[in-house]
Amino acid sequence: MKFFYMSSHGTEDPSRATLPFLMAKGAKEAGHDVEIALMGDAVVLFNDGMASSVQGVGMPPLKELMQFARDNSIPVYG
Repeated sequence: MKFFYMSSHGTEDPSRATLPFLMAKGAKEAGHDVEIALMGDAVVLFNDGMASSVQGVGMPPLKELMQFARDNSIPVYG
């Protein structure tokens, strides 16, 4: 199965900014094909400095989830 996650939330809402990466990680670990698209305020997350300061409530740091996406060749569009 293929999953496509989209987000328009950036640093103003860390939990919503982290959610697509967390969901993509779970889907990828379950053996599915996944892609992520960032739009609007979420595009700032491509900046490593911005992404390293984002952590949603009860979630892993966004920086770790983004590294998982890189390590597992998950396309992230912006």
